[in-house]
Amino acid sequence: MPELMTLVETGTRALISAVFGPTDTGETAYARRLLHHLRPDMLLLWDKGFDANAFLAALTGTGAQFLGRIRANRRTPALARLGDGSYLSVIGTVPVRIIEAQITVTLDDGTSFTGAYRLATTLTCANRYPATMLAALYHERWEHESAYYALRHTLGQGRPLRSGYPVGVEQEMWAQLTLYQAPRTVMVQAAESRPGTDPDRCGFTIALQAARDLVVQAAGITAVPDADAIGFIGQRVLAGLLPPRRPRVSTRKVRSSFSRYAERQDDGCPDRSRTVTGLDVAILEPADPLPALPDSSRDDRYTVHSQRRRHRILDLLHKEPGRPWRPRDIAARFGDVTLETMYRQLNRWATSGLIHKLGPGLYTATQWSPTPLPPAKSVNYPALGQGPASAVLVREVLRWDS
Repeated sequence: MPELMTLVETGTRALISAVFGPTDTGETAYARRLLHHLRPDMLLLWDKGFDANAFLAALTGTGAQFLGRIRANRRTPALARLGDGSYLSVIGTVPVRIIEAQITVTLDDGTSFTGAYRLATTLTCANRYPATMLAALYHERWEHESAYYALRHTLGQGRPLRSGYPVGVEQEMWAQLTLYQAPRTVMVQAAESRPGTDPDRCGFTIALQAARDLVVQAAGITAVPDADAIGFIGQRVLAGLLPPRRPRVSTRKVRSSFSRYAERQDDGCPDRSRTVTGLDVAILEPADPLPALPDSSRDDRYTVHSQRRRHRILDLLHKEPGRPWRPRDIAARFGDVTLETMYRQLNRWATSGLIHKLGPGLYTATQWSPTPLPPAKSVNYPALGQGPASAVLVREVLRWDS
């Protein structure tokens, strides 16, 4: 089952770049291969799972800003309160601003439900970038879902890739992306030819059908195109502009019987698309008193060895070098790790030779002594004197059965 990750412009839903390959590579590894396409005038949006310290350090090195959700178990110390309810914090060596928002949505039938955002961003100026504005801006990440719907269902009609071989799957995938980008390019040109036209109102289905008609009828294919004209496809798109986007909410449905989503309990969201009549965003302030800096970070690559979970666990094992340890016994000593994570980490450390694996679920210490790392470099907060971001980008993962 191959995995596709793309960098998409939110306003136009046009592709900026894409990577494609096997699922065992990992999402963060694929995302790092897209970072060189970012520029200092861009703002990157993402879903959960991309707040690893090393990834954020590499991202900020590009000069781009980011706004994304962070994991629920990520501990973010409140270093300074801001006037809008957000607070300054740090993830690894990256200074960030944390926004915790509670969002209440009221529907046309009178019902309502509440959700929450926990966002981290490098836009640290609360006066210039209010928390409520950033919470609303993060909602634009869902434009990426519309891009994938057009790619998979409108263009691909929901069919799996046909080839049963990796080379054929890769060839067909890049062909699909090329075919997707061509109508998007024409749609953007059509919207720009009519000032004030939101690209959201340009229909991808209209552009795709117009392109098919043009190919089948072969009308005017020998004529020299006018550089100032928007062309046949653009004219059809402008003639069939969609109405302005109405606020609505739709539940996420997964039809596969093997999906983990099928076992989720009812989250209170409507069972079908409904119109939103009211939207309230409340910024949640940090607890009082401010929590202290954590002793260790779950994914920290920049603190000294003695503060990292790996070294704390290795110290524990070496206190009783002859004892066979089980993952559940080690996890019980540390409250910041799940049993599943403990199994995975112990197995990885045994593979690298840090510890010995005596048998299924049994580990013991090897000869080891900690070596302190050099102190982490201090990082200043990014300067915000430049103009606002001119592009908003999103990323997502899409899987195809081949």
